[in-house]
Amino acid sequence: MKNILNKKRSKEESARWIQDYEYQRKLNIEIKEYASDILDSPNFQRTKTHIQHGNMTVHEHVMNVARQSLEIADRLGITCDRRSMVRGALLHDYFLYDWHNPGLPYKIKLHGFSHPKTAYENASKEFNLTELEKDIITKHMWPLTIWAMPMCREAWIVTLADKESSLLETIHIIKGHGRHKYIEIK
Repeated sequence: MKNILNKKRSKEESARWIQDYEYQRKLNIEIKEYASDILDSPNFQRTKTHIQHGNMTVHEHVMNVARQSLEIADRLGITCDRRSMVRGALLHDYFLYDWHNPGLPYKIKLHGFSHPKTAYENASKEFNLTELEKDIITKHMWPLTIWAMPMCREAWIVTLADKESSLLETIHIIKGHGRHKYIEIK
């Protein structure tokens, strides 16, 4: 009897794993569909060389935030502009420098406060941003940037996803688990 229960649980776990894998694959396809121009951009590719949290790159972080934003919208049944949300999530940390470098100017040393504006300036030079994308990029650091509160549901979702991803990435690094949830889009 015990073996039957174990096999049944194993089949249930396998089914859950397959279902999660297929869901993650669907999210990756959706991200690529909405943002192939961003994903293929040489400057976006540079984010693979800049560190965000511990040993997690900016590229890995923003991919996690984009995926997590879609998951939050799905889980909570929130109707939103998924395209703008994904694009804003991918560009929210588009500051294009390694903020850990001790020789950076004073403005950059206040990275937490200044990088949303820098990310917006960089993104707006390279991409045609919607109003929602602008709101997401410039206001994702709320409540640290108390003066810049998100004004649309997409920005609120990305802000929440950013906080959740940052926390989980940092905890995984502290506990020595390496990277949190990063899945490369092929």
